[in-house]
Amino acid sequence: MRIRTSHIGLAAYLIFLILPLYWMINLSLQPNHEILGSFSLYPERYTFQNYITLVTDASWYGSYLNSITYVLLNMAISLTVALPAAYAFSRFSFLGDKHLFFWLLTNRMAPPAVFLLPFFQLYQNIGLYDTHLAVALAHALFNVPLAIWILEGFMRGIPKEIDETAYIDGYSFSRFFVTIFIPLIRGGIGVTAFFVFVFSWVELLLARTLTATNARPFSVTMTQTISATGIDWGLLAAAGVVTMIPGAVVIWFVRNNLARGLSLGRV
Repeated sequence: MRIRTSHIGLAAYLIFLILPLYWMINLSLQPNHEILGSFSLYPERYTFQNYITLVTDASWYGSYLNSITYVLLNMAISLTVALPAAYAFSRFSFLGDKHLFFWLLTNRMAPPAVFLLPFFQLYQNIGLYDTHLAVALAHALFNVPLAIWILEGFMRGIPKEIDETAYIDGYSFSRFFVTIFIPLIRGGIGVTAFFVFVFSWVELLLARTLTATNARPFSVTMTQTISATGIDWGLLAAAGVVTMIPGAVVIWFVRNNLARGLSLGRV
């Protein structure tokens, strides 16, 4: 059986994708002195001490829970605001609608550093500094426009006759929106939730500036693995492995809608 060139290329591509993940897992299962002492394709002595440190050290697992908390808050806020807003843009024409839609996208295009000082001063004055809600609201500034932009494309593809038929049948708007319309765009909601999660989970600048100790995110704790003896590479690799777990969970739950959603709408 002849091996096609395309199969060789696909195998090489898969190896290229899997190699960094394998190498990170490999480092996470080695003590730091072994990582710095010799080059090895696999651990000579397997150790789970790096993972034990993550689940027993309060600074590590506490910051991990902090990150999950503000990411979930941000997803809830972004989707709650974006769903009715996207519906309005997809169903109604009003004065300045295109300009307003473009203005929303310009907020997404702006670098987060532009908003650091205003957010910092505002949260200090109203008592939101170093809270999960502070980071969630800051991320919503960027995620709500993105969510509206994606969802509007999906909603525009739903015929308006469905809305009219529901109103004739006596449905209130809230009942129609929740029981009929949202299930029709669940693929779009899955895609939107995925992108909102990704931005909030990997963002570092705002999360680091707007928190101190109580709501310190996991990404900030990862930058503090440098000590007098150098970087603890094994612990850092283990932290990198566990940061991928929430993303894998999100992809698992939206996997059926993600494939369909990426082929439709504004993605």
